[in-house]
Amino acid sequence: MRRALAILASVVAAIALCSARMPAQATAPPAAAPAPVGPEQPIQFSHAMHAGTMKMPCEYCHVPSRTGDTLIIPRADMCMQCHRTMDTGNPEVQKLAQYAKSGSIIPWVRVYELPSFVTFSHKRHLEHGLTCQDCHGDVAREERVARVTDISMGGCMSCHRAKHASLGCNTCHFLQQ
Repeated sequence: MRRALAILASVVAAIALCSARMPAQATAPPAAAPAPVGPEQPIQFSHAMHAGTMKMPCEYCHVPSRTGDTLIIPRADMCMQCHRTMDTGNPEVQKLAQYAKSGSIIPWVRVYELPSFVTFSHKRHLEHGLTCQDCHGDVAREERVARVTDISMGGCMSCHRAKHASLGCNTCHFLQQ
């Protein structure tokens, strides 16, 4: 019996020694990568508040240009249509009011910007059934908008392939003849 206990003790000690030398195995799945955070902006603007809580549609602030190909980043005076009387004590709204009063353009940091040799029509994409969220993600949950879509040529072509859209060069690039 003593011999059996001695063997058992040796086995337990060997297991403990091996366990101490082996790296711990994760029991939980690895954590998901943190969501991207957008750039710091001159005015803290919460898409989560405006598009999420208040359920304002994108088009309320981002109105189409005359052709509809581009969407406008709103000027301060447009924001002040609501903020003239709403949340006026907020320091960020006060900054907004100063931009509107001076007629200055808010120097927003672009999140999505294509090279000048690429043409992109919001109108055409919306006409083909895409939504703002398809490219811009769920901004209704974001305090600061971050780039969530690959807008490189490869990223756009992957989307075109998946949606069976044209892959011709002149779809996105005007070629000189």
